[in-house]
Order: sequence, then C-alpha cells, then structure tokens
Amino acid sequence: MASPKQTTAARRNIKKAARAARRKKTISKLPKKVRTALGKQANKVKRQKARAKSRK
Repeated sequence: MASPKQTTAARRNIKKAARAARRKKTISKLPKKVRTALGKQANKVKRQKARAKSRK
C-alpha cells in the first residue's frame, strides 16, 4: 500500500507527464507504465463524469 505522500507524488508525476505529452505529442514515446497510468486516469475521470451526469 502506498503512503499518502507517495500517492500525491504519483498523481503529480502523471499530471506532469500528461502536460509534457500534450505539449510535445509524445504519448507514444512514453514508457508503457506511464501510458497505462494516463489511460487509467482518463477512464476514471470519464466514469466520474458519467456518474455525475446520470445523477442529475
């Protein structure tokens, strides 16, 4: 289990990686782990938005 500090750092790193990838269009050049993490985060946000929409 990751500590809260590690979780926060990981989130920050993923955000930084996403920002850099958008700027440089380097998603395909990122390591597989990072790409997977970005995809998982995107799906999580997508699910949250869909759930919020269905509750209205």
